[in-house]
Amino acid sequence: MVNPDLNPPPLPGPEPAALLAQLPAKIRRLHEEIGRVVVGQEHQVNAILYALLSRGHCLLVGVPGLAKTLLVNALSRVLGLPFSRIQFTPDLMPSDITGTEILEEDMASGHRKFVFAPGPIFTQVLLADEINRTPPKTQAALLEAMQEKTVTVAGKIRHLDEPFIVLATQNPIEQEGTYPLPEAQLDRFLFELQVTYPDYAAERRIVEQHSFTPTAELSPLFSSEEIRTCRDAVALIPAAPNVIDFAVRLVRATRPEDSSSPEEIRRYLKWGASPRASQNLVIAGRARAACQGRFNVACEDIAALAPDILRHRLIRNFQADADALSADDLVRLLLEKVKP
Repeated sequence: MVNPDLNPPPLPGPEPAALLAQLPAKIRRLHEEIGRVVVGQEHQVNAILYALLSRGHCLLVGVPGLAKTLLVNALSRVLGLPFSRIQFTPDLMPSDITGTEILEEDMASGHRKFVFAPGPIFTQVLLADEINRTPPKTQAALLEAMQEKTVTVAGKIRHLDEPFIVLATQNPIEQEGTYPLPEAQLDRFLFELQVTYPDYAAERRIVEQHSFTPTAELSPLFSSEEIRTCRDAVALIPAAPNVIDFAVRLVRATRPEDSSSPEEIRRYLKWGASPRASQNLVIAGRARAACQGRFNVACEDIAALAPDILRHRLIRNFQADADALSADDLVRLLLEKVKP
């Protein structure tokens, strides 16, 4: 498990600091540009940006027709990053994702040799559409890429271009013929984002002002080099001891066997979150602070990010189902019990 320094030294040099200072204004422009084709979903856009700057990945859960695919495509255009989409189906094979070696003949010499044909994973923004519709063997083909940013085919390790982010989607209503992601694989996602129905005003805008603007006409506002520089600068944003303490106490309180766990958690949860969740709260907190123009992580960042980071890491028991308590309900309860 990655174990980054949770309290690094101050930002070095003028260039990264200057780039971070410009970040909030560029993000406002990014929202305006994406708003040309997607109505609403500001929370999802912000969370994906936090994940990108934190070297994480996102799982988007929502019913069909909520513009999840369009959002990812538009975001990749505005970020100036290459985009690939994989439609996960029951017959999809791991080689369909990673690529494979094919036998190729040189027409001039007649010699044959194996040549690697890269799969769609060799991109920088990868949309894994309906990831739960493919068997576990194919789902697992993404694990190495998500964690190590490499792909191994025929014993040879190939590195992916950075930045690299996986944005996977799931349909929560159709469960027949699906293969739910195991908890260990869910834990690899920094965020689980709930994409819900728009409110009345937003839906009116969708119907009245339906945009026919192609995503190809969106203006890129970033480059790969800028994003890499932002990532390095964000990683150096300091987190005060009380902020780290709040993140650790919040995650430890999700574990029923821990002495700090509230009575309701012991009653409704079988398993809580791992130390990776504590790390992610602080790492993503740095990105949120930077996107809002701050150069330090606050406890409000930890509290705001807790639902998206914890909801897919809490394993509820039968009593929680019987009392109709969701993971989000339990996270809200935790935030009431565990104070900064």
